[in-house]
Amino acid sequence: MKKNWKAFAVLFLLLLGLLGCFRISAGSFSGEKTDRGAEKTAASSAGKKALAPSADMKVVAKVVAYTTEHSHFRKEKINEEISRALFDDYFKMLDPGRNFFTEKDIARFSPRRDRLAFDLSTGDISFAFEVFGLYAERLKNYEKFVNSFLSTPVSLSSSETYVPNRSKLPWCANEKELKTLWRKRIINDLILMNMTDRAEKEEREKAAAEKASKKAAAEKTSKKAAAEKASEKTAAEKAAKKPAGKEEKKEESPLPPAKKRSPEERLKKRVHQFVQYYSGMESRDVAELFLTCFLQVYDPHSSYMSPRTQEDFDINMKLSLVGIGAVLTNEDGYTKIVKIIPGGPADKDGRLKAGDRIDGVTQENGEHTDLMDMPVSKVVNFIRGKAGTKVTLSVLEKGNTGARKSITLVRAEVKLKDSEASGKIRKVKDSSGKERKIGVITLPSFYIDFEAAFRGDRDYKSSTRDVLRIIGELVREGPPDGLVIDLRGNGGGSLLEAVTLTGLFIPSGPVVQVRDPKNTKVDSDRDGGLVAYPGPLAVLTNRLSASSAEIFTGAIQDYRRGLVIGDRRTHGKGTVQTVSDLGKYTSFLGMGSAAGSLKLTNAKFYRINGESTQLRGVVPDIILPSFSELMDLGEDKLPHAMAWDKIDPVSYVPLRTGIPQCLPFLREQSEKRQEKEPDFVTLRRDMESYRKIRDKKEVVLDLQKRWKEYQAEKKLFEEQEKILKTDQDEDTEKSASGREKKGTDLYLKETLSIMCDYLSWCDRVRRP
Repeated sequence: MKKNWKAFAVLFLLLLGLLGCFRISAGSFSGEKTDRGAEKTAASSAGKKALAPSADMKVVAKVVAYTTEHSHFRKEKINEEISRALFDDYFKMLDPGRNFFTEKDIARFSPRRDRLAFDLSTGDISFAFEVFGLYAERLKNYEKFVNSFLSTPVSLSSSETYVPNRSKLPWCANEKELKTLWRKRIINDLILMNMTDRAEKEEREKAAAEKASKKAAAEKTSKKAAAEKASEKTAAEKAAKKPAGKEEKKEESPLPPAKKRSPEERLKKRVHQFVQYYSGMESRDVAELFLTCFLQVYDPHSSYMSPRTQEDFDINMKLSLVGIGAVLTNEDGYTKIVKIIPGGPADKDGRLKAGDRIDGVTQENGEHTDLMDMPVSKVVNFIRGKAGTKVTLSVLEKGNTGARKSITLVRAEVKLKDSEASGKIRKVKDSSGKERKIGVITLPSFYIDFEAAFRGDRDYKSSTRDVLRIIGELVREGPPDGLVIDLRGNGGGSLLEAVTLTGLFIPSGPVVQVRDPKNTKVDSDRDGGLVAYPGPLAVLTNRLSASSAEIFTGAIQDYRRGLVIGDRRTHGKGTVQTVSDLGKYTSFLGMGSAAGSLKLTNAKFYRINGESTQLRGVVPDIILPSFSELMDLGEDKLPHAMAWDKIDPVSYVPLRTGIPQCLPFLREQSEKRQEKEPDFVTLRRDMESYRKIRDKKEVVLDLQKRWKEYQAEKKLFEEQEKILKTDQDEDTEKSASGREKKGTDLYLKETLSIMCDYLSWCDRVRRP
């Protein structure tokens, strides 16, 4: 009864806080009906009615504001600081590259800067529509400028420079400066398109030359070719014996490639599609952008999903509409690859990398869409599609001068089996020449089949069960001397699995603390003291190891159960989100239409030593050099990321593995190897080269100079491709896509060497 009364009291207070002096109209959330008091916004030149918020949108805005204040982990009331951040972030969300708004525009809206979030909490979101109206108008002006500028020949050999990333530069002072910027942007786009055409032509010529060379070699050595060059008489006799009406099948000559549009034509089309996309947005889309912007002032993982977005998502799930298997984010107008999902099409193909930027997508029917400055939520709709269909991505590699490359992928569903744990024994010689057997278990994610487990299936799938099975198989081959758990690229998954997997390696005890605004819960090992593998252990991580992977890694480190080896730190995501349907609140306010859903951060993870995994992640015991140090990867690179903090530790007993004592020796040995290992020497040299590329703010608007810079960058990246492999075999093998891969897995190789040093150290300690 107490529970029911508390629930009623909370609901009553919520309704009391939401009720205001507004009238609920019959308008739906689509924005078809608007209040008379809505301020005017800029209408499109085509005569489309100006967008404005409906009454239902105002209800939703109030509910979102109230719920965020009271249910988000931060428990922070709306204030002037949040208002200012919302003001700045909304302009940034619409115009991340600062290409369309001016200082005069910002000044025009500045009087509302300190009150913006307060206005939202009362249901007033007219600001969002006014700013969007100006944005849409400015886009149309940009398209007109592009068409006018490209009506005459454009020189691509200038001494002028252009800054591709303008996110931290001041806004243009006025429209005159804006048009100067537009001119440079157009020239830069033309240079990139010309470089792309040239790069593609070279690739075609290279492929044709290789094909011709192979064909010539085959003809030279083939006995069959020599036999077919018999006398014409023999050939005639064969032809005479052929049945009437059948002709000898001739080899078809390839069709000439379709005529490609000029860079100028393609740029015009790209800009037109971009402008048309935003011109076609509806009121609900603008409201969704603004409310999500508000939520992400609290933290980057909270967001709002409008009814239509929610509906599209549900339909896509039911129809098995799938994508390429990549986690995306928005950065300076580009759609950036954050992570490649193990087992997905992009992972199997191997060409798309974390840090690459997508600026266009072409469907199987040839329809191309420019993705520049488009919200990620909309980009996903163009990349997704039915399983088995093709999608071609226009990709800009890391760096400032790199030409685009086209990557065609076949959409497919990322199945559980593609992300399953796998393991094998690696035989490695230590410094004394003694052969060591080290088991390597690769775990792409922390997975569990919840439905099967809930049904009570005895053989339901889970990462812990699979790792336990693999350990048993490795032991049956002959107990390994050591074990490595490879968590590189493991973005997390089930918290339960992180706890149970940790339990396989410790006798008993707490694993993680989960804290919400009300209390702290401690999750502990619950397997009754089972230790599946008691021997020497190491965990290999990188900057993309996140969430549950960090919980497991942190617990292993806190118990001193094993060595942690990898990038300077893991990803640093230590927050928990829940999704709720807003309809359960808005329906009490007389709103009959769908209200959408809210994803809110409501809890944080803490290690058993009391430290949060948020922001800082887990710092390895032995750090290996990595390109991730130079890239914008990790929680600490996200705007408004929640802070790192500490709480009280829980009681636990570290294991007596000798790891603290042997770490100085292991680090010294690893550093000596890296100084001698050619691949590590190359890696460090290329990292320094890339640092200079990354730090270069401007590019020259000269096609020939840019091409030379691109060639240098390309050489660097190709060099890295050769040395940075993640294959489990050192021998030449074929990837899932069938392409040959050569070279070693540099980081795994060094991890195995560190394990050998650890084993040798343990042998000396045990020796009487």
